Amino acid sequence: MNQTAPPAGGVTPIVAPHGAKAAFFILTFGTFVVGTGEFAIMGMLPEFASSLGLSASDAGHAITAYALGVVVGAPLITILGARLSRRELLLILFALFCCANLLSVAMPTPGLVEVARFITGLPHGALIGISALVGASMVERARRGWAVGRILSGIAISTLVGAPFSTFAADHFGWRVAYLIIAALGLLTVAGIWRYIPADPPNRKNSPLREIRALANTQVLLTLVTASIGFGGMFAIYTYLTSVLLNVTHVPEWRIMIYMIVCGAGMLIGANVGAWIVDRNLDRAALLALAGSAVVMLAFPFVLHNEPALMLDVLLVPAFVNALGPALQTRLMDFAGDAQTLAASLNHSAFNIANALGASLGSALLAWQFGYGALGVGGAVLSAGGLVVYLLAMVLLRRSGQAEVRGDIG
Repeated sequence: MNQTAPPAGGVTPIVAPHGAKAAFFILTFGTFVVGTGEFAIMGMLPEFASSLGLSASDAGHAITAYALGVVVGAPLITILGARLSRRELLLILFALFCCANLLSVAMPTPGLVEVARFITGLPHGALIGISALVGASMVERARRGWAVGRILSGIAISTLVGAPFSTFAADHFGWRVAYLIIAALGLLTVAGIWRYIPADPPNRKNSPLREIRALANTQVLLTLVTASIGFGGMFAIYTYLTSVLLNVTHVPEWRIMIYMIVCGAGMLIGANVGAWIVDRNLDRAALLALAGSAVVMLAFPFVLHNEPALMLDVLLVPAFVNALGPALQTRLMDFAGDAQTLAASLNHSAFNIANALGASLGSALLAWQFGYGALGVGGAVLSAGGLVVYLLAMVLLRRSGQAEVRGDIG
């Protein structure tokens, strides 16, 4: 299978109609809104369950429905929109995101709400992937890591600001009002994209089959497998962090929010530091993120009864794991060739596969009575697995005789 992408040569950055700052702001705001739409339900799950007469476990099916929508929607929507420009796709997908959130507000029964959450998840991966591509297309090649990190930092900010605000809105006005606000923010994003994002030419000669064929690339597939495994460790811990804090560390309930904020801060730090390293050495950024996350996860069982040390670990785990995001997103740009949009979108399908894998592994470890400390060990195994896959990709690339690749994202 083909190992490299076509050379980019000297690709000229695309000029935004009202300046790059405004364009980057609206793209980052867009990923913030999408991230808030994904993470909001985790904080308002009790109110959500109560209003629909569900148990907490049954209410969690809405989270699963959203994640399934992301996994299905990223490749499906990108393939169907292969002939559209990136700006056109962003406008259509954000409009779908708004309508689906409004649908979530309007649905009267739990089953219909789950259907609405599935529909809301459909544009998620494509929105974030295309936003990263548009951001990278507006800077010179040497600053792609910074551009991708800037766009992806909106997701981290959503865990710091958007999700807590949604919890506040749900507690005081109901979960439907929270989703109504998210839909309104999505509508603002549509207006911002219309005004500030450059109008790139559509590729009317492209076809879904061509997009799929371009993915027949070992490096693309191994990068996606790295994401599907390597991100999982964070979710093995994050999914059960509240239970750990209450049942093992025995912190007061009001302090749980502090840990969640620290976790969000770690994600934000990781996205920015990881992007900085990517612009200097992409492989080093990925290897440091995977190896570092394995180390800090191995420390997790030893800090459960030491609150300051646990808080430091809660900061470092998402910092290392999220530093992997800009590296893998940029690497896909290098190798995806004609499937830039599809590969970028699939990266977020892989992220949600990792979410399910990590949460499932954590659930199994607890069901097998290994205790909460085993969550860190299980997470470290996933990070190590991602590291092995990435090292395999590097070895295969060197054996192919290609020391460096150039991906055209313009």
